[in-house]
Amino acid sequence: MPEKRVAKVPTGSEKAAVSVSDMAALCQLSRSRFHSLVRDCVFPKPRQDGERRPYYPHDLIQKCLDIRRTGIGANGQVVLFNRRAAPPVPPANRAKPPAPATASHPELVESLRSLGLAVTVEVVGAAVEALFAGGTGGVEHGELVRRVFLHLQARPT
Repeated sequence: MPEKRVAKVPTGSEKAAVSVSDMAALCQLSRSRFHSLVRDCVFPKPRQDGERRPYYPHDLIQKCLDIRRTGIGANGQVVLFNRRAAPPVPPANRAKPPAPATASHPELVESLRSLGLAVTVEVVGAAVEALFAGGTGGVEHGELVRRVFLHLQARPT
């Protein structure tokens, strides 16, 4: 009776095999760049058993990662890899300083009147103060109009 071979059980993040796309991601390369480097024999070709998808077993994963780390391809030639661009750093949150709660809102009054509400500066000021205790800084005009309009519509007449 032939002796059975036991597959090595991967530990932690170590996998027994990965797809070609996963191998490209592990090497921090796009799929198209990885495929072109495989065609140029910089990286070894994946294994393909019969009709199955091509894959990289553990030993070829290590070889590919070594090639990426050292810059010496499977064909013995030096290969240079571009560094991936660092993700852009978002600009500092530059919120507008909050408007004082007692500020008049002539554009808001005009917008609400054009929507058919008979409002005064005092009524709109009170609604803004009730809705935006910290001020209206950073709130777009359309959102301000919408929230004040709904607030005034909900009040008892």
